[in-house]
Amino acid sequence: MTLIYGLGALALVFLVWFTTGIIRIGSISDGKQIGDRSETALILIDLQSVFWEDGPYSDASKTEAKAAILEEIEEAKSKGLPIIALRQEWSIPSTKMVARLTMKSQAIEGTPGTELAEPFADLADHVLVKRVQDGFETGELDQLLATLNVGKLRLVGLDFNYCVQKTALAARKRGFEVTIIKRGTLSAAPTDQSEMRMASQNIALQ
Repeated sequence: MTLIYGLGALALVFLVWFTTGIIRIGSISDGKQIGDRSETALILIDLQSVFWEDGPYSDASKTEAKAAILEEIEEAKSKGLPIIALRQEWSIPSTKMVARLTMKSQAIEGTPGTELAEPFADLADHVLVKRVQDGFETGELDQLLATLNVGKLRLVGLDFNYCVQKTALAARKRGFEVTIIKRGTLSAAPTDQSEMRMASQNIALQ
């Protein structure tokens, strides 16, 4: 009987730990209000080989998104705007377990495919690693954008309903002006609900 209770307690601990990982993945971080900043940056979100090449996106949608993303990159470069790529790497123990059990072990720290996909390799001025859906969670993006005096963000990448949305919402909480380039994003599911949420937070869709 003691063994059964012990196993039950261990199972409960694991469930709480696993649930905490799930919650952490989708949480939106807080940060200091940025104040008055004049510069604009282009943010590339999760444009990694494992997602771009093996994700649930059609060739047609990728072709359209690729054209829009490269167009944004070209325009940013012509204007001298910084281009920042965010790469997903699950590195927190609980989120790594969630990724192993529910995400086909994709983008776990140290696994193949976390590098930027070939169409976007070497195009960013800065590359940062994010640990959850919200690209601001580690604080590194906050610091970089402060150094660059950036107050306006243009977002492209994937997935619109998850990492793009959560990064946009975290940016708005800090006072950034945010525009999502819809043609430059990909989504595995309909985006109607996410678009309504973006509109309610004064996040522009272009």
